[in-house]
Amino acid sequence: WDEFMELGNSVPDAQLDQIIKSQKANQCAVLIYTSGTVGDPMGVMLSHDNITWTTRAVVQDLGLATTSGKQERVLSYLPLSHIATQMIDIWIPLRIGALTYFAQPDALRGTLISTLKEVKPTTFLGVPRIWEKFQETIEGSVSRFSSFKKKMFHWAERVGLKTHLRQMLGKTDLSMNYHMAKKLVFNKVRSSLGLDHCHSFLSGAAPLSEATLEFFLNLDVPISESYGLSESSGPHTISSWRDYKVLSCGKPLSGCKSLLLGDGQDSPGEVCMWGRHVFMGYLEREDATKEMVDEAGWLHSGDLGHVDGQGFLYITGRIKELLITAGGENVAPVRIEALVKKTLPIVSNAILVGDRATFLCVLLTLKCETNPTNGEPLDQLTSQAIDFCKALGSQASTVSEIVRSQDPLVYAAIQRGIDTVNKEATSNAERIRKWAILEKDFSIRGGELGPTTKMRRCFITQKYKSQIEGFYL
Repeated sequence: WDEFMELGNSVPDAQLDQIIKSQKANQCAVLIYTSGTVGDPMGVMLSHDNITWTTRAVVQDLGLATTSGKQERVLSYLPLSHIATQMIDIWIPLRIGALTYFAQPDALRGTLISTLKEVKPTTFLGVPRIWEKFQETIEGSVSRFSSFKKKMFHWAERVGLKTHLRQMLGKTDLSMNYHMAKKLVFNKVRSSLGLDHCHSFLSGAAPLSEATLEFFLNLDVPISESYGLSESSGPHTISSWRDYKVLSCGKPLSGCKSLLLGDGQDSPGEVCMWGRHVFMGYLEREDATKEMVDEAGWLHSGDLGHVDGQGFLYITGRIKELLITAGGENVAPVRIEALVKKTLPIVSNAILVGDRATFLCVLLTLKCETNPTNGEPLDQLTSQAIDFCKALGSQASTVSEIVRSQDPLVYAAIQRGIDTVNKEATSNAERIRKWAILEKDFSIRGGELGPTTKMRRCFITQKYKSQIEGFYL
């Protein structure tokens, strides 16, 4: 730390003052490169005003404390190349005087929870994969509980769900059962994750599944989903514990406006944004900038969504991710993929394919352990996946055992799950006809996941091109 602070002495004060005086609010302050999940990465130029204005709006809407009150603490563990991470870990702490702790480089390979227990952050941002891993950890612990402790845990879940549903209806009174459940279960769950001092549980970068949202809501951990883009300086809509609805991304930040091109009520429309958080443009890509921002200053997100009667935004998919079948029907894959994962707890990732094809198929990966050194997925199944197999009568403990033998018990169970998902289809075009299990789970190292663990669809469809083509032979 002393060496880091000493770096400042290498720049004379007069030179620093001149640099500060030369800064203009509309000058580019930071370049954020898009993830390239649906195309080539581009440099997003964010101005000083973009950053300072957006941080002020987020602090206000989340009700974050300044140092004159209670000092906030955050843990930085996600790549700082991502705008959401910069907002939570750098820009907001600079504005309010929060304390930022930096995790070890291996945080995503198994040390995150131990670091959280040490830091005890007051605000925590997790990408969906992190929340899913937390869920798996808790479920693994519960599976080893005694019969009595399991009953108590599930009783507390029912109490938690009832309490938060009442709160969403505007009823703020808390029952005696809630206080008992909080003392016996909820506090212990938060403590086991190092989140016992946390008041804001955030998720961003990609949609969080309904199953994971409800799991944590039942345990008195209401995860607030935000929505936005690098091009909107991060958040455009945000939820807080004071204004919350399950599955929604919240309401626009103070001073921002939303517009839905299309219906947006009965059917999804494209989400457009307006405000001082809208970016300057893409670096050396004026043509792409004009496609993104219209003459009236509205930023066209490319995402589909609808707004309910209370102004809460719900994202239903991405226009560029839509699969257009050979019959000309548009299919949004995210909802179907989430339903597959919810129905089949052994599944880690599901990616729907079938663009311009006669029917849809899905590639599946199974939940497996990861190498603590490099984060690479291993062949060994997680305890939750093994329990799934045991319940079927299968003795499989590795992915390769299941795939190479096409384990009849596991494969039959997956087919039953796919059949269940197909019953929810709104048309024949949304039905999954074929599926396959890949021998290795997706990972950042393997290229299938971006730095925030969002699936890189273009990369995946190219990497597994032969498997996909095999569906249609």
